[in-house]
Amino acid sequence: MRQVLAASRPFSWINTAYPFAAGYLVATSGRVDALLVVGTLFFLAPYNLLMYGVNDVFDYESDLRNPRKGGIEGALADPAVARTVHRRILWSCVVTTVPFVVWLLAQGSAGAGATLLVVLFLVVAYSAPGLRFKERPVLDSFTSAMHFVGPLLYALVLVGADLAARDVWPVLVAFVLWGMASHAFGAVQDVRADREGGIASVATVRGAHATVVAATVGYLLAAATLVALPWPGWLAAVLPLPYALNAARFWSVRDADCERANQGWRRFLWLNLVTGFLVTMLLIADALA
Repeated sequence: MRQVLAASRPFSWINTAYPFAAGYLVATSGRVDALLVVGTLFFLAPYNLLMYGVNDVFDYESDLRNPRKGGIEGALADPAVARTVHRRILWSCVVTTVPFVVWLLAQGSAGAGATLLVVLFLVVAYSAPGLRFKERPVLDSFTSAMHFVGPLLYALVLVGADLAARDVWPVLVAFVLWGMASHAFGAVQDVRADREGGIASVATVRGAHATVVAATVGYLLAAATLVALPWPGWLAAVLPLPYALNAARFWSVRDADCERANQGWRRFLWLNLVTGFLVTMLLIADALA
């Protein structure tokens, strides 16, 4: 069961629970109720187990060839018990996800329910056999971005927020751009491993250097989009810039030394925590304005 827990990547739980909780609280002016609590708990653990667990099961053969797997960047079951562990992971995904989803579908509008189901479909479609969105260049980056934007979007639809409002659409668009850039940059380090495993990705198709360039531009576009927010929200335009700088440091990376980008990816993981703190400060400042 420790391996089942590891498959959910606890270090990254906050990355999906936070967007839902923050979006819900801001859109409802701080309302705390059962929907907030249950939704946050769902996007904290079960959602991540579904997202990463399904990925770990169906990417196992290629992950065995990837030297960065087996730690904070992805669980890797012992080959001797892999089949048993994978069966437990998939059953755990069902057992932990279904009750939450059934309850959430019963609480919100039809639009909110449809949004939640689409978000969950994209989570499964990214890795599941027959769909494998992760092997469809560009769609792979968009789908990965929606794994994190999805909880925020669901929260906003759930409470009836105006998605076209000036203080909403720039956040959603910038978040998607940030997510796509982050996925693309993360794929750079796996170019050789993915090619050896027969896995296509935006990075294996475009090459390491071109993907780093695209990721850097994506971060800059996210920053430019956030300028459209009203004060003090447009201060958030600064937040994607460290990501752009982090990616740009690997401008010279080529396919032959793509693994060098792992240093930047590890920095990215910790940069998320700093950015989350700064976003929280901005939300507090906006609430007090």
